[in-house]
Amino acid sequence: MCVVGAYLPPVINRMGKRLRKLRKIRKIRLHREGTHILIISAIVMAALCAALHYVFQSRVPFIVVTVLCSLVYILIVNFYRCPIRKFEFDTTNIVVAPADGKVVVVEETDEYEYFHERRLMISIFMSPLNVHANWIPVDGHVKYVRHYNGNHRAAWLPKSSIENERSTIVIETPSGQEILVRQVAGAMARRVVTYLEEGADYEIDEHLGFIKLGSRVDVYLPLNAEPLVELGHKTTGNETVIAKLK
Repeated sequence: MCVVGAYLPPVINRMGKRLRKLRKIRKIRLHREGTHILIISAIVMAALCAALHYVFQSRVPFIVVTVLCSLVYILIVNFYRCPIRKFEFDTTNIVVAPADGKVVVVEETDEYEYFHERRLMISIFMSPLNVHANWIPVDGHVKYVRHYNGNHRAAWLPKSSIENERSTIVIETPSGQEILVRQVAGAMARRVVTYLEEGADYEIDEHLGFIKLGSRVDVYLPLNAEPLVELGHKTTGNETVIAKLK
């Protein structure tokens, strides 16, 4: 009995972890931005594999290309994942991560496009393996939305925030504080999509937009905001609290 009793807790713990993992899997869907590319990619890859099967008597080229195409398609599907997440805590005066990724900047800097003053900047870099859907970081009223065409330099470079393709959004919180969010395209990114409209009210949990391939999201906060993340910190969009407003 003692042996059995000692063994049961680890077994129950593993079963609990598996159930939680399965629940997370059920909460993942594909983003609408990937619909066309997933369909076109599937058609092109299927046609290529069928042609190789028809042209070559040997099955080796067909098998090799089929495996490679399957791996590439899995990577494309992985890129367009869109987890269904709901922030389950009080949203008053907190800033939630707008993206999955790694914190690459936490510093005071000058913001020249909208504020023209110093701000606390927190930047999150998204690798091609991260979810690229972006979430709204604060509840509030959208006062400013602008999209700019630009270069496609590496997203982690400081100049990418002002020279790459990007979108800038300013949200005024219920307490009257203005937060600037900037979506920045990276070296491989070729499209920044923003869903927010000026004059509309939005809440945490809603999607801000999507960036196709490696990229970053910058958040500019008041200088008295308290950062709750450090360099290298991994973030989960719409879950990780990155700062507290005062």
